[in-house]
Amino acid sequence: MLKAGIVGLPNVGKSTLFNAVTRTRKAEAANYPFCTIDPNVGIVIVPDPRLEILAKIAKTAVLVPAAVEFVDIAGLVKGAASGEGLGNKFLTHIREVDALVQVVRCFEDENIHHVAGTIDPVRDIETIITELVLSDLDTVQRRLDKVAKDAKRGDKVAAAEQEVLKKFNDHLNTGKPAITLDLTTEEKVISHGFFLLTDKPTIFAANVRETDLATADTNPFVMKVREYAKTHVACETVTISAQIESDLVDLSPAEASEFLAELGVKESGVGALIRSTYHLLGLRTYFTAGEKEARAWTIHEGDTAPKAAGVIHSDFERGFIKAETVAYDALVACGSVAAAREKGLYRMEGKEYIVKDGDVLLFKFNV
Repeated sequence: MLKAGIVGLPNVGKSTLFNAVTRTRKAEAANYPFCTIDPNVGIVIVPDPRLEILAKIAKTAVLVPAAVEFVDIAGLVKGAASGEGLGNKFLTHIREVDALVQVVRCFEDENIHHVAGTIDPVRDIETIITELVLSDLDTVQRRLDKVAKDAKRGDKVAAAEQEVLKKFNDHLNTGKPAITLDLTTEEKVISHGFFLLTDKPTIFAANVRETDLATADTNPFVMKVREYAKTHVACETVTISAQIESDLVDLSPAEASEFLAELGVKESGVGALIRSTYHLLGLRTYFTAGEKEARAWTIHEGDTAPKAAGVIHSDFERGFIKAETVAYDALVACGSVAAAREKGLYRMEGKEYIVKDGDVLLFKFNV
């Protein structure tokens, strides 16, 4: 299962957010730096309203949603790339995840200590990026030293790697993350082996106080984060209130809805964050629905029908014949499987079919 790491400076709400998305109290959330040392790991349900609708169509009470893994990583401080704070451990944990959720504090509270003494979300983002860039520069330089001799001897693989490393070196030296470097398809394949920290897809979670969530679009801190994310790292920003969602953990769904309604919002933003992170990891969902259960299956973007079938069981992929397919929207519009069949909306797809997010599938196989 792919992992998303929750990162940020100390006391920005990382552990509170982790507790919220995992619906647990696993991570200690305290008002001092480094209250998280060893990473907490949790399996998180991906909210998807489509699954409940499919269950009604299929007349089943059993729903099995998709899931993704989140990791709560210790807070980073300035100088982490040189070993300050929990720097080396922090960077190692980041290297082990597939995408990053950077929590950015977007609220004033004199009772909650900030390591820099003031609230400045752009400064905080740049502190994180700078430390990751410095770590990547060290990685690139060590790798350049390693391939230099082979490249000089005429090794074509080493020479190609050396050219890509030089591009990264120049780019990172400007302070920009690796993910913003424009590479060819061939160069991207080579770069995958470098495991650069700033080459991981990232999403910003702008964390606001519970009383500010309803007006988050006009929050000056949130506006700064969105602008920076869009212009500097070309990534998405989701506004959340980690404290609200943490408060909801012990409430029933009805009580939670009532609580959020009193605050003037439909959700704290954590549901949107989970869905965005799922897509950030390159994951997509297809469904199966019958009397036994309605289930969301996780695949990677671009997976073919046999690959998708293999998620259910390896025999399905090995003996794949065809996939009976209908789009979610088409099935819902018809209201039943029978009606969708009558209208000819079910298709038979073969081995080359690229499964789309929301496809409802039934596989035919023979082993």
